[in-house]
Amino acid sequence: MRIRWCPDDHWALITSLPQLPQKRAVSARCCLKQITPRLTGKQQRSCAQAEVQGSVPSLVEVMRGESATLDCTPLGTQGHFVLEWFLADRSGVRHRLASAEVQGSELQARVHDSRGRSPPYQLDSRGRLVLTNAQVGDERDYVCVVRAGAAGTTEATTQLRVFAKPEATEVIPNKGILSVTDNFAQEIAVCNSPNGNPAPQITWYRDGQRLEVPMEVNPEGYTATRTVREASGLLSLTSTLYLRPGKADRDASFHCSVRYRLPAGQEGHLDSPSFHLSLHYPTEHVHFWVGSPSTAEGWVREGESVQLFCRGDGSPSPEYTFFRLQDKQEDVLKTDLEGNLTLDGVQRAHSGTYGCRVEDYDAAEDAELSQTLELRVAYLDPLELSTGEELSVHLNSSTAVNCSVQGLPAPALRWTKDSIPLGNGPTLSLSKITFDSAGTYFCEASMPRVPLLSRTRSFKLLVEGPPEVKPEETQPQAKGSWREGDEVRLVCFARGFPEPKLSWSQLGGSPAEPAPGGQGWVSSSLTLKVTSALSRDGVSCEASNPHGNARHVFHFGAVAPQTAQAGVAVMAVAISVGLLLLVVAAFYCMRRKGRPGCCRRGEKGAPPPGEPELSHSGSERPEQTGLLLGSASGGARHGSGGFRDEC
Repeated sequence: MRIRWCPDDHWALITSLPQLPQKRAVSARCCLKQITPRLTGKQQRSCAQAEVQGSVPSLVEVMRGESATLDCTPLGTQGHFVLEWFLADRSGVRHRLASAEVQGSELQARVHDSRGRSPPYQLDSRGRLVLTNAQVGDERDYVCVVRAGAAGTTEATTQLRVFAKPEATEVIPNKGILSVTDNFAQEIAVCNSPNGNPAPQITWYRDGQRLEVPMEVNPEGYTATRTVREASGLLSLTSTLYLRPGKADRDASFHCSVRYRLPAGQEGHLDSPSFHLSLHYPTEHVHFWVGSPSTAEGWVREGESVQLFCRGDGSPSPEYTFFRLQDKQEDVLKTDLEGNLTLDGVQRAHSGTYGCRVEDYDAAEDAELSQTLELRVAYLDPLELSTGEELSVHLNSSTAVNCSVQGLPAPALRWTKDSIPLGNGPTLSLSKITFDSAGTYFCEASMPRVPLLSRTRSFKLLVEGPPEVKPEETQPQAKGSWREGDEVRLVCFARGFPEPKLSWSQLGGSPAEPAPGGQGWVSSSLTLKVTSALSRDGVSCEASNPHGNARHVFHFGAVAPQTAQAGVAVMAVAISVGLLLLVVAAFYCMRRKGRPGCCRRGEKGAPPPGEPELSHSGSERPEQTGLLLGSASGGARHGSGGFRDEC
C-alpha cells in the first residue's frame, strides 16, 4: 500500500505489511524503523500521529433467520475516511460488497454488489454491514478496510457463523423379527436428524444407559453415520445402529438422542420416541398355573369360572395346546396363541389333571415344553339333620341331634344357639333339659381352606312340661300400712309348653301376652283396690296347660279400716276452713285501720264526719249485717248497715 507522509509531501513505499486476520485490530504506520533516522524530529512526531486502526469482532454467531450485524469501528481517524466491506470467497478472491465515505458530518453509504443475496446486504448509519434473515450460505469471511488518507489504511476480517436447530428427531426401528441365535450384528434402527447446522451428534441409549458402540464394523455392534448437505445448505445426519441382540433385550427400551450446538457455546438435545425389538428365541421354560379365584392350595369353588394360564419364555409367542389327562390319554381342550383357558361354572366332575404344551420346533431337545397341574374343585352339599325343623322334648329329659354333610375338602361342623358356640362335630347332645333349653339351634359347616364356602341348617327345640309361675314383686309396704281402698297392680309371669293360660281369682285380669325378654314367658296383670277381705283371703294367679298347673297367691297383711282414714280427712278440712276465716278477718281489719269502731266489739261509735249513716230497712237480710259479728242480732244492734264498721 502507499502512504503519504504528512509533512513535506514525501512518499514512502511500504513493500511488506504483515497480515493479521485473526486479531481484532490491525494498524498501518507511516513510519518504519528503516527510514525513521532520516527524518527530522518534527517529522518523526508528525509521523507518529499519522495512524489509523479498525476494531472488528473476529467471530459473529447468530441463529438461522435472525439478522447479523458486522461492526467495523475506525479508531484514531479525524475528518475524512472511507470504509469498505469485502467478501472473501473460498479461493481467497475478495468481492467488494459495500462502502461508506464521510462527507462532512454525514456518512454516505452505498451497496455495490449483493452477490445475488436476497434480501441484499445493507449498511446502517454507522457503516455496519447488516445481513437480514441470515442463512447458512452467509457463513463466509467478511473483510473491513478503512482508508484514512495520510493516517493510513487498516483492515480486519470477521467470520460469520449461522446456527440452525435440527428438526424433530426421527427413529425408524427394524420391524422384523431378530434372531438371538445369529452370531453377527443386525440392524436395530435408523436415527435421522434433518436440517441442522452445524452437523449434530447422535447417541444411542438402551434402558436409559448410553451405548458405547464403535464406528468400526464388528460382530457385537457398531454404528454407521452419514451426513447430507441439503439444497438449503443445512445438514442432515443419519445414524444406523447395528447390534447382536440377546434374550435380555426382549424387554429393553431403545432410543436415540441428538445433540446440537448453539451460539455462545450453548448446546441442546432432542430425543426420539422409545421403541422395543421383536426378537426370536426358542422356548426354554413353560409356566402353567390356576388364576383367580383359586386358593393357595389350588382349590376352586364349585360353580365359579376358572382361568388356566400357560406361558412359555420363547419369542414370538408360540402356539399353546391345553389338554386333560383321563386314563393316561390326552383330551385336547383348546389350542391358541394367547395361552389362556377359561372353564365356566366348574363342577366337582371337572377335578383332575390338566396340561399345557408349547409347540416350539426351534427349542432345544432337552427343553421342557409341557407342564401339568391338579385342578381341585371344592364343593359343599346342603346339610341334613336327624330331626325336622322342630323337635319337642319333655322337661328334664335328654336328647341328641345329628348333622351330616358331604363336601371336599372335609368340612368342619359347629353348633351354636343365640350366637353362642355349643360344640364342634356332627352330634349335639342335650341333657337335663329345662325351659331355658328351648330355642333355635344352628349347625354350621365351613371349610377353612376354601374361604366363603359354608352352609347352615337350624331346628327349633320345644320343651313340654307343666307351667311354672313367677310373680312380679309388688311395691314393698310396711306392716299395717295398707289401707282400705289403696290401689295396687299385680303382675304374674308363667311359662311352659304348650303355652299356659293365666287366670286370676279376681275379675279384671288382662289377657296373657309374651313377656319382654322372651324365653317362653307370658304375663298378665290385674289392678284392684285393697280391702279387708283381700287381706284375709289374698289374690291368686293360676297358670295351666295340659301337663298341669301352678298358682301363686299375693298377700297384703293387715289393712287399716276406712273410717279412721275418713276422720283424718274431716279434721284436715276443718282446719283449712278455720285458717281461711282468719285470713279474711285480718284482711278487713287492715282495710279499716284508723277508723272508729272498727274491730271493737260492743262499742257504739258515731260515723266519721262527712259520711252519711246508713239505716236498716226492713228488707235487709240478717246475713248482710251479721256475717262477721258472730250473730244477726248483734249486727242489728250496732246498726252498722255495711262492711265499713264490720270486723
